Order: sequence, then C-alpha cells, then structure tokens
Amino acid sequence: MRDRHASHSARRAREFEAFVAGAAGRLLHAATLLTAEAPDANPRARRLLALSLAHTYAGWDRLHGEDPYDRARQYLATRFAREIWHRYGVLDRMRRRPGGTLGVLDPHERLILVLRLYEGVAAEQASALLGLPVDRIRTICDRATATLLHPPPAPPRPVTAKAKAATP
Repeated sequence: MRDRHASHSARRAREFEAFVAGAAGRLLHAATLLTAEAPDANPRARRLLALSLAHTYAGWDRLHGEDPYDRARQYLATRFAREIWHRYGVLDRMRRRPGGTLGVLDPHERLILVLRLYEGVAAEQASALLGLPVDRIRTICDRATATLLHPPPAPPRPVTAKAKAATP
C-alpha cells in the first residue's frame, strides 16, 4: 500500500513538473501583463503565478481530464480580480498608474483585455469567470482596446524655475 502511494505521488509530481515546464512562462507573462509590471521586475506577477500554481497542484488529483492550464489561468484571473477589489476598490482611479503599455488601463480593463486578447478566452467564458454580463465584458474590452490604440494625452509637465531661466 505504501509503495502504491509513493508511486502515485511520484507520478503526480512528474506530471505537475511537466505542466509547469510547459505553462509557467505563458502564465507568468499573463500575470505580468495583469500587474503592468516590467518583465524584469515583477514581484506581484511572480506571487500571482506561485499562488496559481500552488492552487493547481493542490487540486491536481481532482482535474479528471480537465485542462490544468485552464484551471491555473482561472485561478490567476480570479485571484487578481479579488486582489484589486480588496486593495483598491473604488479608490483605484486615484492611485498612481504603473508604467508600461498596459499601465494606462485600470486593473479591471487589464484583466479583461488579457483574458480576451492575450489568452483568447471567449466573452461568455470571461463573463462566467468574472461574474459580469457578456455585454459588460465586451464593452470594457472595446474601451480598453480603444485606449491602447488612442492613448490619452500626457498631462503637461510643470515648468520649473530652472527651465524658465533657460528659455530666452
């Protein structure tokens, strides 16, 4: 009995290691897009990835033919959504925006844009995952895409005394 349990654990570990080797890079990239961190300095994205992989490993035996990548991506998205809701809530618009291309979007827009365009999740699936109506998912995705294609103008920089003295 003990040998059977050990061989099951070893097989489970090998399967999970193979999954991580194949999927961790794409999941980390998705998490980095969600957090709008720089690819070389992304502690929040790495934390999201670690939590997602840990959750996937914990339920590995219960997958029963389900795609582990889908499970990991779902957890990554819902964890990010919960985190932004609890951390920022309504006050999110007052926070300083992160840098990067997706930094001009608010976290909810980033989440939906990454799910829809980067991960290729259908609007109906994103709707079910996030608990939002399909029309709302499509609207947010369209608005985020338009914002990326036509970014708002940068606010004018304040003129300092040094800059005033340098102009003739």
